Amino acid sequence: MDKFEPKKLALIRIWQILHQYSDYDHPLTQDDIAEHLEKDHGIVIERKAISRNISLLKEAGVDIESRRAGSYIESRDFEDSELRLLIDSVLQSKYITAHHSTDLIKKLCALSNKYFRSHVKNVYSVNEWSKTENQSVFYNIEVVDNAIEEGKQVQFDYNKYDIEGNLQKSSFQRVSPYQLILHNQKYYLMGYSDYWGNMVFHRLDRITNMRMYDKPVTPLQSVKGYENGIDYKQLATTMPYMYTDKPERIEFIADEYVIDQLYDWFGKDIKMSKVADTDGKVKVSLFASPNAMEHWATQYLNYVEITSPQHLRERIRESLKNGIEKYN
Repeated sequence: MDKFEPKKLALIRIWQILHQYSDYDHPLTQDDIAEHLEKDHGIVIERKAISRNISLLKEAGVDIESRRAGSYIESRDFEDSELRLLIDSVLQSKYITAHHSTDLIKKLCALSNKYFRSHVKNVYSVNEWSKTENQSVFYNIEVVDNAIEEGKQVQFDYNKYDIEGNLQKSSFQRVSPYQLILHNQKYYLMGYSDYWGNMVFHRLDRITNMRMYDKPVTPLQSVKGYENGIDYKQLATTMPYMYTDKPERIEFIADEYVIDQLYDWFGKDIKMSKVADTDGKVKVSLFASPNAMEHWATQYLNYVEITSPQHLRERIRESLKNGIEKYN
């Protein structure tokens, strides 16, 4: 250790050593702590001073347990199982670049001790996951947050991928931002477009050149359908995909086999009843976006038949007809 730190730093260094190297299965004796202090920080103190500092940390509220085998951090802000859930969420988030994912996972690992980090192999597989290459996502979040706080509009370029996998500008947008929504593993900017005259949902990982526009937002309560604010539960259940058309009463017949999926997609407020004289069929009624339901129903084509409204049924029939012609 080339650099020798003053002994007055011993208190914080002991806390850091316990945080990094200890847990229930790996308690640290006073000799262990003294060795880390000298080797890592160039601090040499007596065992009595180590014991006194540990007592001070306990008095300050640090959850340290001491037993004959040594001392260790009993509880942390996050359990290891909670950190694993957060790390898996980062890995599965396609809107976070591989570089940012690696940084976030390392920061999450730092919230536990070195033994947790040694078991987390996911950080080495980040590049194997499907990730956006748009480096602007975190900047976009910051701009949107500031715009919402200041009540200002935002403007940006909206992009689509070309055949070579590169983002290319498809349109210029200016909206009143209200919320960032995570839906179906994708981040959306929810805002009102004066140009289109309705609520829009734009993928955050498709946005570049985001900036604040010095014009007040359109008040949310003045937008039709949002007079009482945003109903997040309704938003999640009526739009399995982020289409912006007005929800309608949708009815369909489904196999009992997909009841689990129905609750996953639409929540437990849907109306469902068995269909008499059928082999495992249920009738389902719910409010949803017709555009979204057209897409959803074709995904579950083998298990679902839309019965109402008729215009949606006709659209699905036409889509199926076009599909059959392609495969003929």
